[in-house]
Amino acid sequence: MTATLQDRQDIADLMTGWIHRDHGQWDRLRDLFHLDARIEITWFEGLAHDFVEASARMGASDFRTKHLITAPVVTFSGDGSRAVSETNAVIIGENVSLDLGCDGHNRFIDRLERRDGVWRICDRKSVYDFAGFTFPRGPVDVDRSAVAKHPREYAALAHLLELSGFPVTRTFATRGSTLEEKIKGSAFDWLAESA
Repeated sequence: MTATLQDRQDIADLMTGWIHRDHGQWDRLRDLFHLDARIEITWFEGLAHDFVEASARMGASDFRTKHLITAPVVTFSGDGSRAVSETNAVIIGENVSLDLGCDGHNRFIDRLERRDGVWRICDRKSVYDFAGFTFPRGPVDVDRSAVAKHPREYAALAHLLELSGFPVTRTFATRGSTLEEKIKGSAFDWLAESA
């Protein structure tokens, strides 16, 4: 079975469905993922359904986010039952009590699978391209040594997350890194398994 335009549209809708996170629509966010789906981003690693609960806790904090999502680049398996997508995104974050924000540019690398005729995400990982601070009410002091603990590509985002109570505990993939290469290689190996 080959992929159709409807398959492409369904996957694009999953990517732009990230808006449900920004709006606090937790049940709709949960519907983007298969029950066994996993997610790895700066502040969370684990089951996607646990991520939804963690996102609800973040939504109740002083840390606010908005995601700008582009159209995905999608590659389908030979039988059309699996896909890998790469989607550019901009993460706009702000801690309203600190008057400190950031803009982070990343790419989501998603494994998707059609089960019982429905596409959902099986695995989501993020690759970080670059980030910088924003100052909604004017300049504030930033601890440069604390920022320097993280790779430059997402240091501003990680620092703001940590100040907001969401620790970043390991190094994540950045543009051109060996880790990015492994994430993509593994995803396309998984895609080839169903051919």
